[in-house]
Amino acid sequence: MNFQGSRRRGEDGIAMVIDLLLSNARLVLGVGGAALLGIATLAVKRLIERAGRAADDEKVEQKMAESWEELSLASTSPTLLRKGIEGVVMKHVAKASRQKKADLCEQPGTASPDARPQPESKPKRLQLCVLSLQERLQQYYHTRAALAPREVQRAQSLALDICTEIQGFLHSRHPDMPLGEMSLGGSLLDDLQVVSADHACLMVPLQLEASLWRLIPGEETLLTHPLHWMVRRLNLEYFPRGRSYWDRHLVGGYLSAEAVVNMFCKAVMETINWPSISSTLDCLVRPILGGAELRLEIRPNPEDQGAGSGDQPLFITMLPVLRQDDVVLTAQPELTSPWLNAWRLALYPWETQRLAQLDAADGGCRRRVLKVLKAVCRLNPALRPLRAAPLANLILHLSDGEGDWSEASLDVRFRQCVTELIGYLEQGAMHSYFKPAVNLLSGLSEDQVDQMGFMLYCAVSEPEILLI
Repeated sequence: MNFQGSRRRGEDGIAMVIDLLLSNARLVLGVGGAALLGIATLAVKRLIERAGRAADDEKVEQKMAESWEELSLASTSPTLLRKGIEGVVMKHVAKASRQKKADLCEQPGTASPDARPQPESKPKRLQLCVLSLQERLQQYYHTRAALAPREVQRAQSLALDICTEIQGFLHSRHPDMPLGEMSLGGSLLDDLQVVSADHACLMVPLQLEASLWRLIPGEETLLTHPLHWMVRRLNLEYFPRGRSYWDRHLVGGYLSAEAVVNMFCKAVMETINWPSISSTLDCLVRPILGGAELRLEIRPNPEDQGAGSGDQPLFITMLPVLRQDDVVLTAQPELTSPWLNAWRLALYPWETQRLAQLDAADGGCRRRVLKVLKAVCRLNPALRPLRAAPLANLILHLSDGEGDWSEASLDVRFRQCVTELIGYLEQGAMHSYFKPAVNLLSGLSEDQVDQMGFMLYCAVSEPEILLI
C-alpha cells in the first residue's frame, strides 16, 4: 500500500512537470511543439518502466531524477529549449534505429546456442544488412519512386484512348466549338509520377481570337494575386457579343473559368454514353460528378483483374487551358474560388522545364531527388500534405546555391533538402521560384506543419526513417 501511494504521488509530479513544459514550449516554439509532445511521451514511458522495477520509494525518486536530468529544458531561453528538444529527439531516434537495424540483421538460423558462427561471419552479415544512405536512396528510388515502363505505358494508353473518344464526341456534337488538339500532360507524361501510375491529365486547349481577347496578369487585376489571371473581352463596341463562340460564357465582360467548366461537365461528363465506351475500351469508365473538377475513374474489368492487370484505378482529369506564348492558364475553380472569372496560372511547365534544363547542363540528379521526395511524402502520412510544387521549388532554390548535383551526391542533397524543409516550415513560408510573391506553404494548417516538422526533425539524425 505504501508503495502504491508513493508511486501515485510520483505520477502526479510527472504530470505537473509535463504540463509545465508543454505550456512553456507552446509559447516559444512552432514546429518544436510537436517534438516536445513526443519527448514527453518517451520520458513518461521511461519513468513508468523504471518505477515499476524499483523496490522502494528512494529508488523510484532516483530513477525519476535520472530521467528528467536529460530533459533539463525548463529554461526561460527559447534557444536552449529548442536545442534540448532536438538533442533528446535525436538520441531516442538514433537508439531506436540502431536497435531496428540489429534486429533486421539477426537470422533465425543463428539464434540457436549450439550454432557458433565464425568470427568473420558477423561483420559480413552486417555489411549485407546495413546499407549506407546512398545505397538506401538508390534502392528506394528503384523500388518505390520509379515506375515500371509497362505500368506507365498502360496508363498513358488508357488516357490517350479516352482522349480520342472525348475529342471525337465533341467534334461530332459541337463542331463549331473552337478547340485545339487535346493531349496528355502532367507528371505521367514528364516521367515525374511516383509510387503508382494512378492519375493523368488531359489538356483541352481553347482557341481564342487574338483581336477579341486579352490575358491580364493577376498583378494587374483587382484580385492582385499573381496566380489568378483574367481573360477580358475586347472591342465589344465594334465586335458585339456573339462574334466569338466563347462569348456565351462571359460574366461581367470576362471569360468565366467556372462557366467553361460547367459547360464541359454538361457536354461531356453528363452526356457521353460511358457504358458504350467502357465496352469499347474493355474497362469500366465512369465520371465523378458533384465536384468542381472534370474527373473520370477507370478500372479494369472484374474478369481481367485475375490475369495480372491489377485493380489500381486510373483517375483522369480534363483540364481546359488557354495558351499564349509561354503562359498557360487553366480553368480550376477549386483553386481560384471564390472568384468565378479567374484563371489559374500554371507554374508546373516552367518548373519542369527548368529542372530538365539544369540536369541536361550538368548531368545532375535533381529530377531523381524530386521523385524520391515525392514518394517519401506520399507514403508518409505526416508528410502527405506536402505537394509536388513546394518540393520542386525547394530543389530549384537549392540549385542556385549548390553546384554539385551528381549521382554521387544524392545522399548529401537529400539530407540538405530535409534540413531546408525544416527551415521553411519554421518560417511558415516558401516563396515560389518564378513568382516570389506566392507562398507555397500557405495552404498548410498549424497541426500539419507541427506533424511534418517533428518527422523531419527526427530525420535529420536518422534519414532512413523516411525510407521505410
